[in-house]
Amino acid sequence: MTLDFQFPKDFWWGSAASATQTEGSANGKKGKDIWDHWYKTEPNRFFDGVGPDLTSDFFNRYQEDIRNMKAIGHNSFRLSISWSRLIPGGVGEVNSEAVTFYNQVIDELLANDIEPFVNLFHFDMPLELQTIGGWENREVIDAYTNYAKIAFKLFGDRVKKWFTFNEPIVPVEGGYLYDFHYPNIINFRKAIQVAYHTMVAHAKVVKAYHEDQDGKIGIILNLTPSYPRSQHPADLKASHICDLLFNRSFLDPAVKGEYPEDLIKLLGEHDHLPIIESGDLELIKANKIDLLGINYYQPRRVKAKDNLPNPNSPFMPDWFFDNYEMPGRKMNPYRGWEIYEKGIYDIMINLKENYDNIESFISENGMGVQDEERFLKNGRIEDDYRIDFIKGHLKWLHKAIEENCNVRGYHLWTFMDNWSWMNAYKNRYGFYSVNIETQERTAKKSASWFAEVAKQHGFND
Repeated sequence: MTLDFQFPKDFWWGSAASATQTEGSANGKKGKDIWDHWYKTEPNRFFDGVGPDLTSDFFNRYQEDIRNMKAIGHNSFRLSISWSRLIPGGVGEVNSEAVTFYNQVIDELLANDIEPFVNLFHFDMPLELQTIGGWENREVIDAYTNYAKIAFKLFGDRVKKWFTFNEPIVPVEGGYLYDFHYPNIINFRKAIQVAYHTMVAHAKVVKAYHEDQDGKIGIILNLTPSYPRSQHPADLKASHICDLLFNRSFLDPAVKGEYPEDLIKLLGEHDHLPIIESGDLELIKANKIDLLGINYYQPRRVKAKDNLPNPNSPFMPDWFFDNYEMPGRKMNPYRGWEIYEKGIYDIMINLKENYDNIESFISENGMGVQDEERFLKNGRIEDDYRIDFIKGHLKWLHKAIEENCNVRGYHLWTFMDNWSWMNAYKNRYGFYSVNIETQERTAKKSASWFAEVAKQHGFND
């Protein structure tokens, strides 16, 4: 039987998760990270006051979870290692209990024919390193490089796909611009320095990996197409600057090994270029990625500013554009995000035309919904809205593959409902629902639908 949407036989079907959001920071021996600290100091900032201490208990239930992954057709799964679990404090002695845990998880995945894709950093700076400035401080670059080398040595014999960072723009936006991550600083200059040091750290780790290991290493970027309101030159300029700041500031150095000239010029004009040390730019140039993970949830729509920024207000990215709400846009009413499936295709065409068609995969795409119990029938959440969401994006991904875009897989965010930073358990994203009181896992309708898609490498409309 031929399917309407047939994917390659070696396509990666799976999902993604992170350590902080699933393991439970109160499980086992673990150092404190910024989330443990922030929750302790400001629990009111977290939805329903739920913190990272238990989350979805993957630490104790990974065998059951991996069996469930196998049951719904996963051949790959992206997880992260908690830096503060592997090396409490971020530097110093390796935690042997954590080594055992991650070895068991990796071995269990492989025993179930699921390839582990391992990410090293997912928003979870060890607290001790944040107290000396986090990514503002170059000492942290060296600590991170050392941590990465230890992880490669411990697990690189079995893990052949590694990632340095997940969505590195998010700690920049959240921690240094818009106050939704610790350390809650609002300072564009520091934000730029943090972003720059992150890329230096990334390049150092790519270099270390290529010197010593035989798999592939990449980075995971949340690429958000910046669509202009119109083709008017002022709107086009606004979207170009938005793209430079939020996409190309990481995409270009990771894939091309250099920063866009337009970005350097823009920051230079406003006296906001980062402090660069000798050898940095050569390091970035020489250590490009092998594989790009792409997280896509929603587009960004922008327009030229209606009013000139107040010269007395802090200098921010918002000086250059206003957000634009397109009339008639399709929405996820539960999350307040636009659904624009074609964005996934536009990203792939951009990579094909402007980034040497680098090998890539969708490492996150998903739909968060509040109070999913409303859709419970006969003990199962009937999440047809999620099936429609995935299907809509896969159709455009299929079109990209037909047009020779080098995209190798699709991972949903996420495998099971998990704790989601300040939103905690407000919006549920999983193939499996999790009762956070009992920790019972129950497959949603989307899980059985996805199992069929993965088995057939495709679906009918």
